[in-house]
Amino acid sequence: MSDAAHDQLASVVRQHAGQLAAALMRVTGDFATAEDLVQDAVLAALQHWPAEGIPERPDAWLFTVARRRALDGLRRADNYRAKLAQLQWPVQPADDDRLRLIFTCCHPALPRQAQIALTLRVVCGLTTAQIARAFLVHETAIAQRITRAKRKITDAGIPYRVPDDDELAARLTEVLTVIYLLFNEGYLATTGPPASRDLAEDAEWLASLLHQLMPAEPEVAGLLALIRLHRARAAARFGTDGELVLLRDQDRSRWDREAIADAVRLLTRAARRQRPGPYQLQAAIVACHAEAEHFEDTDWEQIVLLYDMLLHLAPSPVTRLHRAIAVRYATGAQAAMAELDDLAGILGEYHLYHATRAELLRELGQPDHARAADRRALDLTANPAEQAVLQQRLAWI
Repeated sequence: MSDAAHDQLASVVRQHAGQLAAALMRVTGDFATAEDLVQDAVLAALQHWPAEGIPERPDAWLFTVARRRALDGLRRADNYRAKLAQLQWPVQPADDDRLRLIFTCCHPALPRQAQIALTLRVVCGLTTAQIARAFLVHETAIAQRITRAKRKITDAGIPYRVPDDDELAARLTEVLTVIYLLFNEGYLATTGPPASRDLAEDAEWLASLLHQLMPAEPEVAGLLALIRLHRARAAARFGTDGELVLLRDQDRSRWDREAIADAVRLLTRAARRQRPGPYQLQAAIVACHAEAEHFEDTDWEQIVLLYDMLLHLAPSPVTRLHRAIAVRYATGAQAAMAELDDLAGILGEYHLYHATRAELLRELGQPDHARAADRRALDLTANPAEQAVLQQRLAWI
């Protein structure tokens, strides 16, 4: 099976699996049953479509397989005839069916890793094996994580619904966090199997779906803009041999300027609602980088101000580290080093802290201390692409 055919198959499955799961959940009334039916259909597609070709109506094909399995179970149920009548195609799902599904998968009663795995499985249509490859863990571990999550949904009676208004803010935060972590997992997977990088595409798709369903939520738009701004620059992040290219060294002609402009327009519309949030501010910071034609054109003063706003809304030592990097270019290495000194006790085991400190020490004329900081950063990271950058630094004379 060619890569193009595999990508098309994955796209079709992802497009229809979530809709099918939402429809089946509404009909069967049982999360685990609906999810199992979808997975049966997805596995059947993965087995048959490579040889037989993708059917003209892939959504109907998937539903037919799921319906056949559902009928076997429904025949044993007292309400067989009533539910059989509902299992017709095309399904007419309620407008918020997929939104209900996302909120169910991302319920705060579930562990974060289980939320991510369940979202990938049910909403994105990935198989257990695909999720395991994406996160570089054993398939059995992912299967257990998903099984426990489904059992928790059933045993705890987690409702299949969009939260009430008084619950929405906290629950939406959980959904956005899962999508954000999913994106980071894919975007920062700079080496390894292609499935890892596909997670960034899945995250954009989920954020786009959420934005379609909740267009008035500025933080949803902010997260979507943030993801799109990062992905618009992805082509320049790696060299010909797959090595990581730092932002200041990237060939900006390879950035997708049209995608950047679209993301900035999306972010601008969100900002007009005057409800700033962490994702909007992060997107605004990335937009400052993305709109600069050259690294030297970057508006570092504006970036420092945006980091100040972000720290006010969502304090974080990692955000303080990134602010210190901006301070380096806005004010100077000495001021940035003072910021880093305040973080030594908090980020002492974080590799990017030591890598940043090494750059500052080198700029301040302390090459021996810089090498020691780079070695410490190298010891703390398992990412091969980042390791290569640090090893290259250490090889400098």
